[in-house]
Amino acid sequence: MRFRGKIVAVLLGSAALGTPVFATTLQDAFVQTYSTNPSLSAARAQLRATDEGVPLAKAQSRLQVSSTLGLSQSSNGIDHYNNGARDLTAQLNLSYPLFQGGRVKNSINAAQTRVIAGRADLRTAEGNIFVAVVSAYMDVIRDASIVDLNRKNVDVLNTNLKASRDRFQVGDLTRTDVAQSEARLSLARSQLITAQGNLTASRENYRRVVGSWPENLDLPPSLPKLPADPDQAVTVSLQNSPALQAASAAAKAAGYDVNVARGQRLPTFSAIAGPNYNNYLGTANRLNGVPKGSPGLDQVQTSNTFGVQMTLPLYQGGLAGAQVRQAQAQQNIAVEQGIDTERQVIANTRGAFAAYEASAAAITANQQAVSANELALEGVRAENRVGTRTVLDVLNAEQELLNSQVQLVSAQHDEYVAGFALLNAMGMAEARDLGLDGGSLYDPTANYNHVKGWIGDWSEQPRYTPKGTHTNGPTPINPDVAPYDPDANPNGAVTPPQQ
Repeated sequence: MRFRGKIVAVLLGSAALGTPVFATTLQDAFVQTYSTNPSLSAARAQLRATDEGVPLAKAQSRLQVSSTLGLSQSSNGIDHYNNGARDLTAQLNLSYPLFQGGRVKNSINAAQTRVIAGRADLRTAEGNIFVAVVSAYMDVIRDASIVDLNRKNVDVLNTNLKASRDRFQVGDLTRTDVAQSEARLSLARSQLITAQGNLTASRENYRRVVGSWPENLDLPPSLPKLPADPDQAVTVSLQNSPALQAASAAAKAAGYDVNVARGQRLPTFSAIAGPNYNNYLGTANRLNGVPKGSPGLDQVQTSNTFGVQMTLPLYQGGLAGAQVRQAQAQQNIAVEQGIDTERQVIANTRGAFAAYEASAAAITANQQAVSANELALEGVRAENRVGTRTVLDVLNAEQELLNSQVQLVSAQHDEYVAGFALLNAMGMAEARDLGLDGGSLYDPTANYNHVKGWIGDWSEQPRYTPKGTHTNGPTPINPDVAPYDPDANPNGAVTPPQQ
């Protein structure tokens, strides 16, 4: 819990550290996603459906009441009482289960255990959605940075081309030098257009996950201190992972299902009761020709039934045995899936830790590469001015600097996403860990506590209002993804120097 507190404090701390006005923070994205993401809302609805398994199981242990009302007419007419005459019948049947071979008890236990598994599944869904939010958020920041780097590179190469043309006019450079500058500028423009397309795709993905178009995203807060080694991370994951908790509960519920199937072999006892009502609607008197208005046969007959009923299955054609074996196989599946889930949790934790470590090392290396390439570019430009370096050397140095800058931005993106994925693998990237302040958190127990004791056949939930928001509005115009307007002489034609 102390580690969870650190996560909340770190993720909330950036809000007070000079956040630009009207900037969207990662916390804002979390809050909006938590309230309006349709996948998360569907996961909550799935849990509510699982909750209903408990009252469904409990219904098997309650009093069952049914009634029958009928009106019949003999096809031989109403003059022959023995042929049925005309008859109005009403019957009320009451049945209360006394013993059902343990099936009800085990069904209730299985349903309650599956509710526990469903709550863990909802926690897993929350964590995965928040990882998707972080990934989409960082994708936009990364791709916007790459667009900016490529735009600056185009501006630099455009200036270089103008300078090369000027020097070509005075005979200081050859036509080859100018062509190399033109080719590199065209390539840079192509890279800029590609980067702009990637940025648009990232923004659309952000809108899909979060529900709104990304506007002025602020830099994310620093991640909390993560475990020092993968073994420590795995230990935390095995203790906290909701996926493991869900798998364990599913295996336990499957064990109860086996007991439910075994109960099919045992006898059942029920208490039964019910009144019966028959009315011959005046047709009974015609049997003896009793005149109207004279005493005759009783037209109404009533009776009451009380008793205990036992059903003892002697042979069911192999049905009970097949059901037990099937339930045992399902239990085997759940046990094996639990082991597989444990493997996945361990692999995801170690993979996220390795990706985080690799990205952190890549950041250091790329920072050194950027610094070295900046110095190298400055030196190559100086040497070019004195004639010891060619234009191509300058162009290559500029490209190498751009590449290292892009790799640095990508490594910073990868480090943050991998770090948050590691938190999720350790079961520490849920709503309760992120300190969401956009309203009260969803209570997964509220619906269960509301419906677990319902006994009415006519009770229903109110009409559902979707929580997910639509994203079919117009796409805002973003100047940083507008096509680059090339300068004059777009075809790269070179004017030969005047003699």
